[in-house]
Amino acid sequence: MPNLKDIRNRITSVGSTMQITSAMKLVSAAKLKKATDNIVQLRPYADKLRELLQNVSSTLEAEVGGALTEQREVNKVLLVVLNSNRGLCGGYNSSIIKKVNSLLAGELAGKQVQLLTIGKKANDAYRKTQTIYKNASDIWGNINFDEVAEIGEDLIKKFENKDFDQIRIIYNQFQNAAVQIVQDEQFLPVVIEKSQENANQAELDYIFNPSKEEILIDLIPQTLKTQLFKAILDANASEHGARMTAMHKATDNASELQKGLKIQYNKARQAAITNEILEIVGGAEALNS
Repeated sequence: MPNLKDIRNRITSVGSTMQITSAMKLVSAAKLKKATDNIVQLRPYADKLRELLQNVSSTLEAEVGGALTEQREVNKVLLVVLNSNRGLCGGYNSSIIKKVNSLLAGELAGKQVQLLTIGKKANDAYRKTQTIYKNASDIWGNINFDEVAEIGEDLIKKFENKDFDQIRIIYNQFQNAAVQIVQDEQFLPVVIEKSQENANQAELDYIFNPSKEEILIDLIPQTLKTQLFKAILDANASEHGARMTAMHKATDNASELQKGLKIQYNKARQAAITNEILEIVGGAEALNS
């Protein structure tokens, strides 16, 4: 059985850990509120923009959008991997790494794959085994649309220049603090879904000035940049939610461990006192005999 000093040291150590995890939980909860507000406010705009794109494009007989809608044979692929710069967030990072590994070993096996990593954890995981096109981990320090738009513009140019045949975004979509769903979204080429329902909706709801073709040429890049921004905000909210949940569980576990250690300490202390009493009684009896 450990001595009393060892148990006291463990109780102190667990208490210090519990204070850290509790503080991290509170910090993540505060950041989660802001991150959740951001993604909730953007989603309706992003969804409406995509709906508008589909509705307008469905009324055109010819394909409009230039190289951004061109479906090519997929040989060169870029994966935009959204991950965090720090750990201690449960399975948030590992779920993304697992998804990317699954793609590399399965669907994308034998193809020329490069990664654009937005997050140090993803960059650290693949810098020695995969070709890193770019590391944009600094974006998590201050998320804003202008910086994301620059990345989106770069991706659009790379696709137009045929440096990549397909660009996909791998990220965690935020559902709530405890649930994040891994998404694999095609960024480029843009998939235009044509249907009579969309065409009728567009004809009824919209007055086009300038022409539909001109609107669509400007609308596609804006939609792509917004799609990327939404994915980043989703990933940001997911990270804070995952970290808050992980730190909450860690705090609860530390509390339970500390309670167990205190019980163990009390038992060891009682045993030590009992032994001391027995020794004193034994010594007294020896003197009297």
